[in-house]
Amino acid sequence: MDSARAATIVKASKPSGYWYRLGIRMLQHKYMYMLALPGILYFILFKLVPLLGLMLAFKDYNPFSGFVGSKWVGLMHFKELFADNNFYMMLRNTFAINIFGLVFMFPLPIVLALMLNEVRHEVFKRINQSIVYLPHFLSWVVVASMTFFILSTDVGIVNKLITESGRESVAFLSNPNYFWGLITVQNMWKEAGWGTIIFLAAMAGVDPQRYEAAVVDGANRWRQIWHITLPAIRPTIFILLILRLGHMADVGFEQVLLMMNPLVSSLAEVFDTYAYTQGILRGQISTGVTVGMFKGVVGFVLVLVSNYVVKKLGHEGIY
Repeated sequence: MDSARAATIVKASKPSGYWYRLGIRMLQHKYMYMLALPGILYFILFKLVPLLGLMLAFKDYNPFSGFVGSKWVGLMHFKELFADNNFYMMLRNTFAINIFGLVFMFPLPIVLALMLNEVRHEVFKRINQSIVYLPHFLSWVVVASMTFFILSTDVGIVNKLITESGRESVAFLSNPNYFWGLITVQNMWKEAGWGTIIFLAAMAGVDPQRYEAAVVDGANRWRQIWHITLPAIRPTIFILLILRLGHMADVGFEQVLLMMNPLVSSLAEVFDTYAYTQGILRGQISTGVTVGMFKGVVGFVLVLVSNYVVKKLGHEGIY
């Protein structure tokens, strides 16, 4: 009787609960947690702490009053944003550029990855992969400069060929009708090769025996791609599509800023350039934060909706 009572007292004296178990687990795997510590600190310092700055969207930020002392104004900045005469123009431009990218840019890495995957000569395949990866490492300043020297009416190579053939030069860079297409082509050239990495990794995980069995059944290369390769990478395609829809309110700020000029501003003004103009150039920090928060909410809603639709269709979502 005494021994049973003592065991009960000892058991009751031991700490229990989630934090105790977590501490024991961290001690047992201390080296793994030490290895993850730099990444954890990075996300805390550069992802979580900056979230406090979202409060500026609900304040009339004054540098002299500081972050805490600035006056609360509630939803005033959001009302001003939605009432701005350029709001619907920016909404149209932002979504139009992203829809162009979704239609033309998103499938391109898949097609390019399928083509690279069919190359059987390993050295030739690696050389081609390196070539299509290289544009990703060029800055948008370099890409914009290259575009200017190719398409400008003064020194552009294309317009020199056009004028030498007896026709008038074409204002590719100052004609609003070309702007969205030009931005899309730049993105395709710069990022399509880099986007193949994930798809090639997914294709590398396909069991080779499935291809061998398809050959025995008489399937040609097109049939193998359609019935084996594409179904194998379908989950990857849907996940990347969901993540891509989460950026529908984002446009490459640096790219658009470098390609923008007064003649195409009606089709080039997007939320990113507006936030830069208002927040940095005019010092209206709260307005810039409001635009960023609006973009984040739109992206969040689109991710939720697209993930729900994908799961309803019977595919795997991101959560």
